[in-house]
Amino acid sequence: MHWFRFAALILVAAILQTGPVSLVALRSDIRPDLLLILLVFFALRSSSTDAIITSFAIGFLADLSSLTAGLMGPRIISFGLFGTLLSDLNSTICVRRVLYQALTIFLMGFLTAGLTCLLVLLRAKTAPANLVTGLFWQPLYSALLGPLLFVPVGWWMRMRGRGRRPSWRRVPLGR
Repeated sequence: MHWFRFAALILVAAILQTGPVSLVALRSDIRPDLLLILLVFFALRSSSTDAIITSFAIGFLADLSSLTAGLMGPRIISFGLFGTLLSDLNSTICVRRVLYQALTIFLMGFLTAGLTCLLVLLRAKTAPANLVTGLFWQPLYSALLGPLLFVPVGWWMRMRGRGRRPSWRRVPLGR
């Protein structure tokens, strides 16, 4: 993993998430989540250890860029948990087709938004605004845009491969 490239990429994505992404917003509150797209990319294309580290780092920047209800931590937990889960599932299920990548981004967006809303509700005792937008429309828009961004991100990170192979297909050395 090229950690300097990774740090530059997620910093640029966090800066774009807070401002210029609103230029491609469908409405004022429906815009793609670049950090979610990067979470799925790195969970699918990195080793397990790197995927866990990147998931928590992306969650940290997602919390910094959104500060949901003034709280720090809900997106770190949700991104870290579901990024780790996706990385572990990727060792058995290989997501290669664009449709499956889009479906994975949507599902991860739904799950991370749901857990984030639950954690905010437990801590702040107020429901987050625009719950339907966060659970459905934003993950859907991210899923439509996400697979298109996998190619330039893969080029920047020099991860041109199609992802990790399932563990049952790996041939041990010496055979």
